[in-house]
Amino acid sequence: MLRAAVILLFVANVLVFAWNRGWIAAAAPQAPRLEQQLHPERLALLNQKAVTQLATLSCVELGPLTGEEPARRAAAALTAAGIASSSWQMESTEGAGVWALATIKMPSKDFRERKEDTYRSAKISFEPLQGFPDEQPTLVLSKHDSEAAAQAALDAMTRRNYKGLRVLRLQAPQSQAVFKLTRVDGLQLGKLDAIANPPWGAARKSCEVDAASNGASSSSASAASPSAASTAVGAGSAASRAGISSSR
Repeated sequence: MLRAAVILLFVANVLVFAWNRGWIAAAAPQAPRLEQQLHPERLALLNQKAVTQLATLSCVELGPLTGEEPARRAAAALTAAGIASSSWQMESTEGAGVWALATIKMPSKDFRERKEDTYRSAKISFEPLQGFPDEQPTLVLSKHDSEAAAQAALDAMTRRNYKGLRVLRLQAPQSQAVFKLTRVDGLQLGKLDAIANPPWGAARKSCEVDAASNGASSSSASAASPSAASTAVGAGSAASRAGISSSR
């Protein structure tokens, strides 16, 4: 009896010694310990609100943005906010230019005054041309979003026997970009709201989301019990720990 007690005590001491040395832990695969994490202080449990936000998907469109530089700044702003490029797509289209029905470059002050009197008498609106120093002085009678429309206006004025008019391009057609976030969750939406002075300004609207994906997520969220929510929180925490461990 005494011999058995001595043997058990010896075995227990050996096991404790091996455990303290880490031999037993090394022999059996284990989940990463908290003290083995690179930044364990960054771990945080997801609360119920965060779980709900992750399960709620929506669709958002940003833009349109005219020109290449605003589009580049918008992409950089999304990246800086922590929104992965896989979460959005950019759709580019060719935007309309601006053409004007304008007078010829008027050769003298007297010529300009006679033109202005003629248009006032006929109740035709006009305004001075802005931003084209080499074309001054010129009067603009109307603006159009295509050259064909401006040409049609010129033809109509010609039939009315108005002379000294032309079609003048004020702005060349420019590409326009729309950023579409088709499956953005509540947390990502919060990151969008936190961007200061976004390149798209107030040009933001809701769009149609993938109904099948959103419906599946909503059904899962509504069917989850408090214990299921706790499991989701634990899973989120475990995923965070695994991510931190892999960055060591």
